[in-house]
Amino acid sequence: MSERTLPPEALDEWAAALKAELGLPDDLPVALILDLARDVATGVARPAAPLSAFAAGLAAGRAGGSADDVAAAVAAITARAASWEGAP
Repeated sequence: MSERTLPPEALDEWAAALKAELGLPDDLPVALILDLARDVATGVARPAAPLSAFAAGLAAGRAGGSADDVAAAVAAITARAASWEGAP
């Protein structure tokens, strides 16, 4: 494993550090965001995954930032990725 690879067991520690650093809620939807990244990486392109996760966060924050807002943003992006054929 390289120095830049995060082992799976360290993900909770990283998420906790992010929550503390950024003042995020305890219910950070890690699994939902990882699923989003996977779906976009396989349905669109691998580099689109972090961009999409960032866009989901922006959209959710603009909508109010609730868990439902996050779920709605992720659902919209996941649906777009599922139907992606390279056109906007």
